[in-house]
Amino acid sequence: MITKEPGNVGKVRVNFSLPAAIWADTIHLVGDFNHWSNTATPLRLGDVTWSVTLELDAGQAYHYRYLVNGQEWMNDWHADGNISVGYGIDNSVVFTQLPDEMPSVVINLPEPAPRPMLRVVGGRQYERKVG
Repeated sequence: MITKEPGNVGKVRVNFSLPAAIWADTIHLVGDFNHWSNTATPLRLGDVTWSVTLELDAGQAYHYRYLVNGQEWMNDWHADGNISVGYGIDNSVVFTQLPDEMPSVVINLPEPAPRPMLRVVGGRQYERKVG
């Protein structure tokens, strides 16, 4: 699950969380924002969630997944969207726009984008724009 709030100028603070009921020794957030490092961004276990907060550049679409115990990949089915990257694998996607900004957002995905169409939770779809 993700929540967003305004960050410093040009930034959005994004909180990534999973239920504490997920029994694990470690959970890491792995994605575009940390160059897909398996160890750079650990989630911390609290009373009710595993979580970590990052300040990310506004106006971007970042792919990410969770890595549990260094072995099992999990997607965030409450993400802003999910995109197929082939071989039966989906990545979760976070748009770094605040919820009230989402209807007017145009996302420019970096090249190479894995697929021309992005499935978005809530029935909306965003086409890839390059440029």
